[in-house]
Amino acid sequence: MTKTSITGGGPLAHAEDRTAALNQISWGAVFAGVVVALTVQLLLNLLGVGIGAAVVDPGASGNPSAGAFSIAGGVWYLVAGLIGAFAGGYVSSRVSGRPVKTVGGFHGLTTWAATTLVILYLLTTSVGSLIGGAFGGLSSVVGGAGGVASTAIQAAAPTIATLNPLQEIERQVRSAGEGQDPEALRSGAAAAVQALLTGDPQKADEARTRAAEALARAQNISLDQARTQVGEYEARYRQTVEQAKRAAQEASVTATKVVSRGALLGFLALALAAVAAWFGGAAGTTRAVRRI
Repeated sequence: MTKTSITGGGPLAHAEDRTAALNQISWGAVFAGVVVALTVQLLLNLLGVGIGAAVVDPGASGNPSAGAFSIAGGVWYLVAGLIGAFAGGYVSSRVSGRPVKTVGGFHGLTTWAATTLVILYLLTTSVGSLIGGAFGGLSSVVGGAGGVASTAIQAAAPTIATLNPLQEIERQVRSAGEGQDPEALRSGAAAAVQALLTGDPQKADEARTRAAEALARAQNISLDQARTQVGEYEARYRQTVEQAKRAAQEASVTATKVVSRGALLGFLALALAAVAAWFGGAAGTTRAVRRI
């Protein structure tokens, strides 16, 4: 047995070292790919913003609808992301100088992952203000799902807020018969009606009687008329509360659908970008030069 075979310095060991070197990832190449991917996405998104702004004519009435703009913007961002991921993976693989397509594909995939983390960092820190709306598409995918859901709830909030039956009923109680009775009587009647509407349902009969008596004194009407008005207030209150509940439930359902749809679209966009980066890395592998 020779010394070379004992120390592991033979041709087989050199071949294994060469294979390991070829399979090693080049972080410098990955960094170059990330820079290219970010720049390509930034340029394409800025181009999309410019084209979209040029299409809109404030003085014309035939502008595309908001829904059409939203769909076109989403498609444009998806295409920009795919092109950026492919370009970043290609550059990363080419700069690494690896001749194996699988290694090049992993370089592209790593570049895509690093690019995604960088964009997320930019969108979640103050640094993101420097890039403006160029990466707004991913922002709507990642955090925009929750944001859109919040918007859906806020859109329903004014409708729910206007359905305040107590405020309207109190206004009617105070305004009815104004000038005939002191303010204290009208305040007492309003408080009695409010106690009936929001109080313990088991004590509703007693509260209804007190409210009718207070309303009769405040408006100088008969007790039967006061009871009729109290009944109308109760019916209106229940109807308004049911409307508010339905509005809140509809807003909740809308928000849930938006969150689900946004998460699925975000997953699809990122998955397609990963595939594009892999193929870009595979296409960027260099051919091994055979030494004579």
